[in-house]
Amino acid sequence: MGKEELFITPSFNQYSTLKKDEIVHLSFDGTPLSTGKLPSTEVKMHIAIYKSRPKVQSVIHTHSTFASMFSTIRKKIPIIMEEMYIFLGGSIDVSDFGIAHTEEIGQNALDALKTKNAALLANHGVIVCGKSVDHAVKFAELVEKLAKIYWGALQIGEPKTFSKENLERFEKLYESLFANYPRSMRTKKSTINKPKGVK
Repeated sequence: MGKEELFITPSFNQYSTLKKDEIVHLSFDGTPLSTGKLPSTEVKMHIAIYKSRPKVQSVIHTHSTFASMFSTIRKKIPIIMEEMYIFLGGSIDVSDFGIAHTEEIGQNALDALKTKNAALLANHGVIVCGKSVDHAVKFAELVEKLAKIYWGALQIGEPKTFSKENLERFEKLYESLFANYPRSMRTKKSTINKPKGVK
């Protein structure tokens, strides 16, 4: 497959019965490279991420239950567990609202993702990205797990987050231990407390 092409699930698709030949193949400019079904209505968002994040090889959008609950109240999930920082790159922020099948939702997703691997889409679920399909699937599963933990913690008390000092320690430790693992496809420089939009 060329660098400016992607495969994506079709619109109005039943995943339980989806067949390989129903996957839609198209170029980054939207030109169809396969016949049959139309691409997902979120295709512009997927393309925006691929074009802006060259190392990304897989983008997954879900409506998983607990994460979607937080997306509907537009509440971000702070860093409550180490694995969140290690694999997702930090907190799971919430995008501004964007209408499906528009350039707006893609840009809003990018603004929320920054250089991380996951974000909540306002009133529209989750977006994750990774260096492979396997990584993106694992990140999507992790987002839902963390959302469930955070929701449960909110029912019984006030969840505690990590201090800046501890995050900086994580940064140094995991850059060393997991140097070859695509933790968040970021540069080596720390992104802790850096302004919105840092790449």
